[in-house]
Amino acid sequence: MYYVSKRLEISASHRLELSYPSKCTAMHGHNWIVTVYCRSEELNKDGMVTDFTHIKETVLGRLDHACLNDILPFNPTAENIARWIYGQVENCYRVEVQESEGNIAAYEAD
Repeated sequence: MYYVSKRLEISASHRLELSYPSKCTAMHGHNWIVTVYCRSEELNKDGMVTDFTHIKETVLGRLDHACLNDILPFNPTAENIARWIYGQVENCYRVEVQESEGNIAAYEAD
């Protein structure tokens, strides 16, 4: 099995739709750290699991310096963002989304 990971930093804003009072319902921003993990038993015709540039374009190209509420069709929690990224990147099996120093959410395929 081959494994690769790509770590990216994106700057983006969001506000959360919550069922309880929270300061996070106001628009605010983070410097998010996103780590995408991919694996494959076979390398593609170019000798890669997944092209690092594709991961960068998918995550950074779509989310950096954006208001996540405007571009994502769901409540942009770290958990939901991790699940969305997982679905966008070929051979991805795990995504970690860190929105601040002590807050990390992850999504991993079964």
